[in-house]
Amino acid sequence: MIRKQAFGAVPEGPVDLYTITNSSGIEVHAMNYGGIIVSMRVPDNKGMTADVALGFDTLDGYLNNKPYFGAIIGRYGNRIANGKFTLDGTEYQLARNDSPNSLHGGIKGFDKVLWHGEHFGNNQGVGVTFTYTSKDGEEGYPGNLETKVTYTLTDENALQIEYEAVTDKATPVNLTNHSYFNLAGEGAGNILKHQLMLNAERFTPVDGTLIPTGEFRPVARTPFDYTKPTTIGSQIDADNKQLAIAHGYDHNFVLNRKRSGLELAGRIHELKTGRVLKVYTTEPGIQFYTGNFLDGTVAGKHGHAYDKHAAFCVETQHFPDSPNHPNFPSTILMPGQTYYSRTVYKFSTE
Repeated sequence: MIRKQAFGAVPEGPVDLYTITNSSGIEVHAMNYGGIIVSMRVPDNKGMTADVALGFDTLDGYLNNKPYFGAIIGRYGNRIANGKFTLDGTEYQLARNDSPNSLHGGIKGFDKVLWHGEHFGNNQGVGVTFTYTSKDGEEGYPGNLETKVTYTLTDENALQIEYEAVTDKATPVNLTNHSYFNLAGEGAGNILKHQLMLNAERFTPVDGTLIPTGEFRPVARTPFDYTKPTTIGSQIDADNKQLAIAHGYDHNFVLNRKRSGLELAGRIHELKTGRVLKVYTTEPGIQFYTGNFLDGTVAGKHGHAYDKHAAFCVETQHFPDSPNHPNFPSTILMPGQTYYSRTVYKFSTE
């Protein structure tokens, strides 16, 4: 089932909120401003539902959404060093909105624009498709980029996100979703007792500004080893330079890929409620972030103050700063090509 209702307005037009519900009672709210997933209500092992996504009660909170709660991120998710890249002999300068780097598409990325929404139902489930055309030169990026993002909620308790894009000039593209999860429920404390498994034997270490050094470092015998289910809090305060730089985890993990299709990227388990989130993706990497920059000053839903480590993010994507690292998988989309990426968040209980 899906319903649409007014959620406010921005200068570009009205903002609509789509409520998507499946037969198991999972409920996802998403709006056309920023393509933002406003909430995800998921049952626990006793059948009690809770909202497991951080965010705000009203549109006003999202208009200054510095944490990027629930948003579509683009054109380029994550960081680009010094806001610069060179493509076909031309150097492009982007906004340095995360000094000295460019972050999540710039000052007005895809998280801050009004998308066009169309809801649907098919044999896969029910959902909404958001479309947006980013003009040539927008936020410094070349090419007119026609973008489509589709959210589908299935009766198998999976939220599928499909990203598609075409361009008329070569341009970097790296799309993702920036939902913040707490499987105990948003506002229910920190996520340090969640158990995490990441299907990754390597990660990309960063410099002091969170830009990858270019190295692929093994996770073995480090606090980055989540190849087996491990409590997040058991390693987050380890004496480790990488953890000190990021004030926790804010790193890209290189997924173990055996084929080009959808593969398991990670699994998170909250023991008290029994909620489990499995993440599947076609992407080569996953950015694991533990809400290190939340500091209690953000008043979220129901007035909840979101403190450090109040949530985790599992952002499926290509690697940060790929346009400046020839050894990373390419993020350059060429005219005549179609960008396609798929990620699935599958919920269950134990």
